[in-house]
Amino acid sequence: MKKFLCTVSLVALSLALAQNASAQASATQTVTLAVNTVYKISTSGNPGALTVTTGTAGTDALTSVSDNSTTYSITQNFGNTVKMTAYLDVALAAGYTLQVNLASTQGTSAGSVDISNATSGSAVDVVTAISRGADAGQSIGYTFSALASAGTLSSTNKTVTMTITN
Repeated sequence: MKKFLCTVSLVALSLALAQNASAQASATQTVTLAVNTVYKISTSGNPGALTVTTGTAGTDALTSVSDNSTTYSITQNFGNTVKMTAYLDVALAAGYTLQVNLASTQGTSAGSVDISNATSGSAVDVVTAISRGADAGQSIGYTFSALASAGTLSSTNKTVTMTITN
């Protein structure tokens, strides 16, 4: 009887091991994915000082000065209706003109745009029809001009804000 009981126990143990060898364990998870609207813009730094120092005798328009030493980069995933605007913290007085020109491979540059009187409530378009993707290392050009009749202008800092908007 002991021999029979021992054999039955071994058979049962063998069956249990065989079942465990063919059994599988699995689990599932639901992963929720989303991509929000992303607008990112950065600049490489500040341009050099724009100081008008000369003109032509008999002409009210003094010789303008330019700086093309800075760049900007953008990333956006919204769509083809995105544009970039620019404005100053405070408008310039009459007789002084600041123009900005932004290059773009992802959109349409507006060329040289006068931002002298553009403030937060009246920003001007500088690049339009920007498509999804990235635009890196694009040039920013500034041109400052003045009329002799406007007088002198002490060195002053102006903040130019560039914004991506739809």
